[in-house]
Amino acid sequence: MAHRSVLSAKLHGSIPALITPYRDGIVDERAFQAIVEKQVAEGSHGLVPCGTTGESATLSFKEHVRVVELCVEAAAGRVPVIAGAGSNNTAHAIELARAAKTARADAVLVVAPYYNKPSQDGLVAHFKAINDAVDIPIIVYNVPGRTVADISAETMGRIAQLPNVAGCKDASADLARVARHRALCGGDFIQLSGEDPTALGFNALGGRGCISVTANVAPKLCAQLQELTLQGAFEAARALDDKLAPLHKAMFAEPSPAPAKYAASLLGLCSDEVRLPLLACGEAAKAQIRAAMTHAGLI
Repeated sequence: MAHRSVLSAKLHGSIPALITPYRDGIVDERAFQAIVEKQVAEGSHGLVPCGTTGESATLSFKEHVRVVELCVEAAAGRVPVIAGAGSNNTAHAIELARAAKTARADAVLVVAPYYNKPSQDGLVAHFKAINDAVDIPIIVYNVPGRTVADISAETMGRIAQLPNVAGCKDASADLARVARHRALCGGDFIQLSGEDPTALGFNALGGRGCISVTANVAPKLCAQLQELTLQGAFEAARALDDKLAPLHKAMFAEPSPAPAKYAASLLGLCSDEVRLPLLACGEAAKAQIRAAMTHAGLI
Protein backbone atom coordinates (compact mmCIF):
# COMPACT_ATOMS: atom_id res chain seq x y z
CA MET A 1 0.00 0.00 0.00
CA ALA A 2 1.20 3.49 -0.88
CA HIS A 3 1.57 4.87 2.63
CA ARG A 4 3.51 1.81 3.78
CA SER A 5 6.06 2.12 1.01
CA VAL A 6 6.53 5.84 1.70
CA LEU A 7 6.88 5.37 5.48
CA SER A 8 8.77 2.09 5.47
CA ALA A 9 12.21 3.69 5.30
CA LYS A 10 11.26 6.49 7.70
CA LEU A 11 9.44 4.79 10.57
CA HIS A 12 11.89 2.75 12.58
CA GLY A 13 14.06 2.80 15.66
CA SER A 14 13.53 4.75 18.86
CA ILE A 15 10.42 6.94 18.74
CA PRO A 16 9.72 8.64 22.08
CA ALA A 17 6.13 9.12 23.17
CA LEU A 18 6.84 12.66 24.28
CA ILE A 19 5.84 14.12 27.62
CA THR A 20 3.91 17.41 27.53
CA PRO A 21 5.62 19.76 30.00
CA TYR A 22 3.56 22.21 32.07
CA ARG A 23 4.41 25.35 33.96
CA ASP A 24 1.78 26.41 36.49
CA GLY A 25 -0.79 24.27 34.72
CA ILE A 26 -0.13 25.68 31.24
CA VAL A 27 1.66 23.85 28.41
CA ASP A 28 5.29 25.01 28.54
CA GLU A 29 5.88 25.57 24.83
CA ARG A 30 9.51 26.58 25.15
CA ALA A 31 10.40 23.54 27.26
CA PHE A 32 8.53 21.25 24.86
CA GLN A 33 10.41 22.47 21.80
CA ALA A 34 13.72 22.19 23.69
CA ILE A 35 12.80 18.58 24.49
CA VAL A 36 12.14 17.93 20.79
CA GLU A 37 15.52 19.45 19.90
CA LYS A 38 17.28 17.26 22.46
CA GLN A 39 15.53 14.15 21.12
CA VAL A 40 16.64 14.85 17.56
CA ALA A 41 20.17 15.76 18.65
CA GLU A 42 20.55 12.53 20.64
CA GLY A 43 19.48 10.27 17.79
CA SER A 44 15.78 9.56 18.21
CA HIS A 45 14.37 8.31 14.92
CA GLY A 46 10.87 9.81 15.20
CA LEU A 47 8.56 11.62 17.61
CA VAL A 48 5.05 11.04 19.00
CA PRO A 49 3.38 14.14 20.44
CA CYS A 50 0.05 13.77 22.26
CA GLY A 51 0.20 10.06 22.95
CA THR A 52 -0.75 8.56 26.31
CA THR A 53 2.60 9.70 27.75
CA GLY A 54 1.79 13.21 26.50
CA GLU A 55 -1.32 13.23 28.72
CA SER A 56 -3.58 13.47 25.69
CA ALA A 57 -6.57 12.53 27.85
CA THR A 58 -6.35 15.84 29.73
CA LEU A 59 -5.32 18.16 26.89
CA SER A 60 -8.02 20.36 25.42
CA PHE A 61 -8.52 20.11 21.67
CA LYS A 62 -6.79 23.47 21.23
CA GLU A 63 -3.82 22.38 23.37
CA HIS A 64 -3.60 19.04 21.54
CA VAL A 65 -3.41 20.70 18.14
CA ARG A 66 -0.91 23.27 19.40
CA VAL A 67 1.44 20.59 20.80
CA VAL A 68 1.40 18.76 17.45
CA GLU A 69 2.16 22.04 15.64
CA LEU A 70 5.04 22.80 18.02
CA CYS A 71 6.49 19.32 17.48
CA VAL A 72 6.31 19.54 13.68
CA GLU A 73 7.86 23.01 13.77
CA ALA A 74 10.75 22.00 16.04
CA ALA A 75 11.40 18.71 14.22
CA ALA A 76 11.65 20.68 10.96
CA GLY A 77 11.47 17.56 8.80
CA ARG A 78 14.53 15.94 10.39
CA VAL A 79 12.55 13.00 11.78
CA PRO A 80 8.95 11.88 11.20
CA VAL A 81 6.22 13.08 13.54
CA ILE A 82 3.43 10.62 14.38
CA ALA A 83 0.71 12.69 16.03
CA GLY A 84 -1.56 11.11 18.60
CA ALA A 85 -5.12 11.18 17.26
CA GLY A 86 -6.96 8.63 19.36
CA SER A 87 -10.37 8.86 20.97
CA ASN A 88 -13.22 6.61 22.06
CA ASN A 89 -15.42 8.94 19.99
CA THR A 90 -14.84 8.15 16.31
CA ALA A 91 -15.94 11.63 15.20
CA HIS A 92 -13.41 13.22 17.58
CA ALA A 93 -10.64 10.92 16.36
CA ILE A 94 -11.39 12.06 12.80
CA GLU A 95 -11.23 15.68 13.96
CA LEU A 96 -7.83 15.09 15.58
CA ALA A 97 -6.53 13.28 12.47
CA ARG A 98 -7.64 16.16 10.25
CA ALA A 99 -5.88 18.64 12.53
CA ALA A 100 -2.70 16.52 12.44
CA LYS A 101 -2.77 16.50 8.64
CA THR A 102 -3.22 20.29 8.58
CA ALA A 103 -0.24 20.59 10.96
CA ARG A 104 1.80 18.50 8.47
CA ALA A 105 2.38 15.51 10.75
CA ASP A 106 3.75 12.52 8.85
CA ALA A 107 1.26 10.05 10.33
CA VAL A 108 -1.24 9.61 13.15
CA LEU A 109 -1.23 7.17 16.05
CA VAL A 110 -4.78 5.99 16.68
CA VAL A 111 -5.48 3.98 19.82
CA ALA A 112 -8.25 1.41 20.06
CA PRO A 113 -11.36 3.08 21.49
CA TYR A 114 -11.29 2.83 25.29
CA TYR A 115 -14.11 2.43 27.82
CA ASN A 116 -16.82 1.75 25.19
CA LYS A 117 -15.63 -1.88 24.73
CA PRO A 118 -16.44 -2.16 21.01
CA SER A 119 -16.67 -5.54 19.29
CA GLN A 120 -13.98 -6.63 16.83
CA ASP A 121 -16.30 -5.52 14.01
CA GLY A 122 -16.73 -2.19 15.79
CA LEU A 123 -12.96 -1.76 15.93
CA VAL A 124 -12.71 -2.34 12.18
CA ALA A 125 -15.54 0.14 11.56
CA HIS A 126 -13.81 2.76 13.76
CA PHE A 127 -10.54 2.58 11.83
CA LYS A 128 -12.34 2.43 8.48
CA ALA A 129 -14.21 5.65 9.29
CA ILE A 130 -10.92 7.44 10.06
CA ASN A 131 -9.26 5.91 7.00
CA ASP A 132 -12.11 7.10 4.76
CA ALA A 133 -12.27 10.60 6.26
CA VAL A 134 -8.60 11.66 6.28
CA ASP A 135 -5.80 10.88 3.83
CA ILE A 136 -2.93 10.42 6.26
CA PRO A 137 -0.95 7.30 7.24
CA ILE A 138 -2.40 5.56 10.30
CA ILE A 139 -0.50 3.60 12.94
CA VAL A 140 -2.99 1.44 14.83
CA TYR A 141 -2.30 1.34 18.58
CA ASN A 142 -3.28 -1.74 20.58
CA VAL A 143 -2.89 -1.38 24.35
CA PRO A 144 -5.49 -3.62 25.98
CA GLY A 145 -4.18 -2.89 29.48
CA ARG A 146 -5.50 0.66 29.12
CA THR A 147 -8.37 0.34 26.65
CA VAL A 148 -9.92 -3.04 27.65
CA ALA A 149 -10.59 -3.61 23.93
CA ASP A 150 -7.93 -5.94 22.52
CA ILE A 151 -7.43 -5.79 18.75
CA SER A 152 -6.97 -9.46 17.87
CA ALA A 153 -4.34 -10.45 15.32
CA GLU A 154 -7.12 -11.46 12.93
CA THR A 155 -8.80 -8.07 13.34
CA MET A 156 -5.48 -6.33 12.80
CA GLY A 157 -5.23 -8.26 9.54
CA ARG A 158 -8.59 -6.82 8.46
CA ILE A 159 -7.67 -3.28 9.51
CA ALA A 160 -4.34 -3.60 7.66
CA GLN A 161 -6.26 -3.87 4.38
CA LEU A 162 -7.37 -0.24 4.70
CA PRO A 163 -5.27 1.84 2.29
CA ASN A 164 -4.11 4.44 4.84
CA VAL A 165 -3.13 1.93 7.53
CA ALA A 166 0.66 1.66 7.50
CA GLY A 167 1.43 -0.28 10.66
CA CYS A 168 0.77 -0.82 14.34
CA LYS A 169 2.09 -0.05 17.78
CA ASP A 170 1.54 -3.13 19.91
CA ALA A 171 1.66 -2.81 23.69
CA SER A 172 0.06 -6.14 24.50
CA ALA A 173 3.52 -7.51 25.51
CA ASP A 174 2.56 -10.65 23.53
CA LEU A 175 5.64 -11.19 21.39
CA ALA A 176 3.94 -14.03 19.51
CA ARG A 177 1.82 -11.39 17.79
CA VAL A 178 4.75 -10.10 15.74
CA ALA A 179 4.80 -13.25 13.61
CA ARG A 180 0.99 -13.39 13.48
CA HIS A 181 0.79 -9.79 12.34
CA ARG A 182 3.43 -10.40 9.69
CA ALA A 183 1.46 -13.37 8.38
CA LEU A 184 -1.89 -11.59 8.43
CA CYS A 185 -0.89 -8.01 7.56
CA GLY A 186 2.01 -8.56 5.15
CA GLY A 187 5.77 -8.17 5.37
CA ASP A 188 5.61 -4.43 4.65
CA PHE A 189 3.31 -3.77 7.63
CA ILE A 190 5.34 -1.56 10.02
CA GLN A 191 5.40 -3.12 13.48
CA LEU A 192 6.46 -0.99 16.45
CA SER A 193 6.63 -2.13 20.05
CA GLY A 194 4.79 -0.15 22.68
CA GLU A 195 6.60 -1.76 25.62
CA ASP A 196 10.20 -0.77 26.38
CA PRO A 197 11.08 -4.00 28.25
CA THR A 198 10.12 -6.09 25.19
CA ALA A 199 11.67 -3.80 22.56
CA LEU A 200 14.77 -5.93 21.97
CA GLY A 201 12.84 -9.18 21.59
CA PHE A 202 10.17 -7.47 19.49
CA ASN A 203 12.77 -6.43 16.91
CA ALA A 204 14.41 -9.85 16.97
CA LEU A 205 11.07 -11.26 15.84
CA GLY A 206 10.66 -8.79 13.00
CA GLY A 207 9.67 -5.48 14.56
CA ARG A 208 11.10 -2.18 13.32
CA GLY A 209 11.25 -0.08 16.47
CA CYS A 210 9.65 1.09 19.70
CA ILE A 211 7.38 3.97 20.61
CA SER A 212 9.08 4.50 23.92
CA VAL A 213 8.48 6.03 27.34
CA THR A 214 12.07 5.47 28.49
CA ALA A 215 13.41 7.47 25.53
CA ASN A 216 12.08 10.61 27.22
CA VAL A 217 14.84 10.10 29.78
CA ALA A 218 17.54 8.20 27.86
CA PRO A 219 17.13 9.11 24.19
CA LYS A 220 20.70 8.37 23.16
CA LEU A 221 20.79 4.92 24.81
CA CYS A 222 17.39 3.96 23.43
CA ALA A 223 18.41 5.07 19.92
CA GLN A 224 21.67 3.09 20.16
CA LEU A 225 19.77 0.01 21.37
CA GLN A 226 17.40 0.22 18.43
CA GLU A 227 20.19 0.68 15.90
CA LEU A 228 22.02 -2.36 17.27
CA THR A 229 18.92 -4.57 17.09
CA LEU A 230 18.13 -3.45 13.56
CA GLN A 231 21.71 -4.34 12.58
CA GLY A 232 21.32 -7.76 14.24
CA ALA A 233 23.96 -6.95 16.87
CA PHE A 234 21.97 -8.50 19.69
CA GLU A 235 24.83 -9.18 22.12
CA ALA A 236 25.73 -5.49 22.20
CA ALA A 237 22.05 -4.59 22.36
CA ARG A 238 21.58 -6.83 25.40
CA ALA A 239 24.39 -5.04 27.22
CA LEU A 240 22.60 -1.72 26.65
CA ASP A 241 19.26 -3.22 27.62
CA ASP A 242 20.79 -4.35 30.94
CA LYS A 243 21.66 -0.71 31.64
CA LEU A 244 18.14 0.40 30.76
CA ALA A 245 16.12 -2.39 32.42
CA PRO A 246 15.75 -0.69 35.86
CA LEU A 247 14.74 2.53 34.11
CA HIS A 248 12.06 0.75 32.07
CA LYS A 249 10.59 -0.48 35.35
CA ALA A 250 10.98 2.86 37.12
CA MET A 251 8.99 4.64 34.40
CA PHE A 252 5.92 2.87 35.79
CA ALA A 253 6.75 3.10 39.50
CA GLU A 254 3.67 5.33 39.64
CA PRO A 255 1.11 6.08 36.92
CA SER A 256 2.83 7.31 33.76
CA PRO A 257 3.99 9.91 32.86
CA ALA A 258 4.66 11.12 36.41
CA PRO A 259 7.95 9.14 36.62
CA ALA A 260 9.13 10.34 33.19
CA LYS A 261 8.37 13.93 34.18
CA TYR A 262 10.25 13.60 37.46
CA ALA A 263 13.23 12.15 35.60
CA ALA A 264 13.02 15.01 33.07
CA SER A 265 13.03 17.49 35.95
CA LEU A 266 16.26 15.93 37.25
CA LEU A 267 17.75 16.51 33.79
CA GLY A 268 16.65 20.15 33.86
CA LEU A 269 14.23 19.73 30.96
CA CYS A 270 10.96 20.77 32.60
CA SER A 271 8.98 20.67 35.82
CA ASP A 272 7.50 17.44 37.15
CA GLU A 273 3.92 18.78 36.92
CA VAL A 274 1.15 16.44 35.79
CA ARG A 275 -2.58 17.05 35.52
CA LEU A 276 -5.25 15.54 37.73
CA PRO A 277 -6.28 12.81 38.15
CA LEU A 278 -2.54 11.98 37.99
CA LEU A 279 -0.24 13.03 40.81
CA ALA A 280 3.46 13.85 40.88
CA CYS A 281 5.70 11.06 42.17
CA GLY A 282 6.04 10.30 45.85
CA GLU A 283 9.38 9.90 47.60
CA ALA A 284 9.68 6.12 47.17
CA ALA A 285 9.17 6.36 43.41
CA LYS A 286 11.59 9.29 43.21
CA ALA A 287 14.29 7.22 44.91
CA GLN A 288 13.67 4.32 42.48
CA ILE A 289 13.88 6.65 39.49
CA ARG A 290 17.09 8.29 40.70
CA ALA A 291 18.68 4.87 41.28
CA ALA A 292 17.67 3.68 37.80
CA MET A 293 19.04 6.84 36.20
CA THR A 294 22.31 6.38 38.08
CA HIS A 295 22.48 2.74 36.93
CA ALA A 296 22.07 3.93 33.34
CA GLY A 297 24.76 6.58 33.75
CA LEU A 298 22.36 9.48 33.22
CA ILE A 299 22.99 11.27 36.53
